[in-house]
Amino acid sequence: MISHLRCSKTSLIVGGTALWGLVLVGCVTANRTAVAPPQIPGAHFVGSKECAQCHSDQTDHFATATHARLALSDPKLGDTGCEACHGPGSIHVAAGGGKGTIVNPRKSPEACFQCHLDKRGEMSLPHSHPVLAGKVSCVDCHDVHSGKAVRGGGAALAASTETCLKCHTQQAGPFIYPHGAIREEGCTACHNPHGTVNDKMLVARDANLCLRCHLADVTPGFNIGGYKSGGAHGNAIGSRLSEGTCWSAGCHEDVHGSNVNASLRP
Repeated sequence: MISHLRCSKTSLIVGGTALWGLVLVGCVTANRTAVAPPQIPGAHFVGSKECAQCHSDQTDHFATATHARLALSDPKLGDTGCEACHGPGSIHVAAGGGKGTIVNPRKSPEACFQCHLDKRGEMSLPHSHPVLAGKVSCVDCHDVHSGKAVRGGGAALAASTETCLKCHTQQAGPFIYPHGAIREEGCTACHNPHGTVNDKMLVARDANLCLRCHLADVTPGFNIGGYKSGGAHGNAIGSRLSEGTCWSAGCHEDVHGSNVNASLRP
């Protein structure tokens, strides 16, 4: 009985591993990803060449985009990458375009969530951009037809920061003393734009957010703001940290940057 049970467990593990391997092979083949496309009742696939007849502004540079790895292989139609996200296009083509004849990710994030399930989960957290409410769309921040799908210009970091500052203009500066985290890593050093359990979509709460980078500044033996830890000033800071704040009560309030103080004080 015990031998039979061991055999069953072993078979289950081996079989499960083999099945998962097949799933991975099926999803990623030659750097192209096969997905289950959205469905449009009564429509069939026409191929990306048909899409390019009207949407050359999107298809001309799509080959270099991250999303170009999405593919539905059809030897008769050739590349059907557009329809992997937008659904089969025959009705859309026959109607010469038109609302409701094709899936529009700007109107429905479900086209994005078919691959990005983790982002659906993050957007369901207490603090997130209102994508699920329809007030913001994925394509407001992501250019899915170009490059790495982050809107903006210049290097990748500059592009991601510019995307945020397009709406969050008060945080744009320029500042004489910008916060190094933004300069070196961008807004996502402190925020998860898809959603978190913390206010303002912070990736950690209270002083824990700052200590992800500034741990050495509050460790015994190091200086805190120019004052040795254990002194009056150091003890005061320790008391503030015990309350979970770094950026309140007149301390480092200008967290995005300052024009008067290198320590981001008001």
